[in-house]
Amino acid sequence: MEVILLQKVANLGNIGDRVKVRSGFGRNFLLPQGKATLATPEHVARFEAVRAELEKAAREQLEGAEQRAAAMKEFKLTITAKAGTEGKLFGSIGTSDIAEACTKAGLKVERSEVRLPNGPLRMVGEHTVSLHLHADIDVPVAVSIVAQE
Repeated sequence: MEVILLQKVANLGNIGDRVKVRSGFGRNFLLPQGKATLATPEHVARFEAVRAELEKAAREQLEGAEQRAAAMKEFKLTITAKAGTEGKLFGSIGTSDIAEACTKAGLKVERSEVRLPNGPLRMVGEHTVSLHLHADIDVPVAVSIVAQE
């Protein structure tokens, strides 16, 4: 299946690239989320007509993500959770917990932007979490988990 990308997609291409993808990936992910359109002659002509607008919107999103990244540069998040005597948490700290704690601290972060490479956090201590703000911008954030008294 050949598609035209309407947004930058990680590991695939930039705006306006014509790429071949597997039909399931295109049909189930790219097309429904508005990230791509089929590469038919009519869609190619329509895309060229609105290309400047799409590129301008992409630039604005990138600038907004850069501003958010600058605000998070020295940000350190502290979360309190119930833990056992050996530092093991009762339960775990997941993406929604981290996003909620960031929002309470004054930084608007969506759950889908939080990346946990090693899965949920299950121990007390210092951890590094990556926030994926844009296809080009990943911000590391220090998360400190403290045992609740």
